[in-house]
Amino acid sequence: MNATDRTPADLLSSALAADPGRPLVTFYDDATGERVELSVATFANWVAKTANLLQDELSVEPGDRVALLLPAHWQTAVWLLACASVGVVADVAGDPGAADVVVSGPEPESLEAGRACSGARIALALRPLGGRFAPAPPEGFADYAVEVPGQGDRFVPYVPVDPEAPALIVAGREFSGAEVVERARAEASGLGLTGPGVRILSGLPYDTWEG
Repeated sequence: MNATDRTPADLLSSALAADPGRPLVTFYDDATGERVELSVATFANWVAKTANLLQDELSVEPGDRVALLLPAHWQTAVWLLACASVGVVADVAGDPGAADVVVSGPEPESLEAGRACSGARIALALRPLGGRFAPAPPEGFADYAVEVPGQGDRFVPYVPVDPEAPALIVAGREFSGAEVVERARAEASGLGLTGPGVRILSGLPYDTWEG
């Protein structure tokens, strides 16, 4: 972290500038044996493409709400950082009926809940290597794996992200981007995250602050 980092997107930019090739996220699926490792550069590329999808294709604007009905997965982390990059509110396990966009995993219960959203609906198959739904995406949803590859590899928000604006809702509590960074900075040492290259293993879901 740099002292000037005020948002989660700033943290990613600093990591990219410092060492783009180092591993950032490694995802394990014990049920399937899948293992995916993403460097800072690869992760940032997924974030940029997803942010461009949000801003250019889905026409979201700062302050809009994106309900994330996703399990703990590397693509969930991508969506959290993409929302932070655009300046929209990532509502983890939030109410799709109150959201401008809903992003659902492939679970039937999540897809059914997601249909309450009157705005754009995106579904993730969560298959290895970001694979598509087969043979077709769920009715009423666009397939993330189809929509995201053609998006730009660089992202610039139309409006600079306000660090003090709402950025994250988790377990019913709202945080600004600055609060997320400040709280992360305060808790990092207690988790043993003392510098670049130090890693943490988590099996927690994303619907609590700790997760």
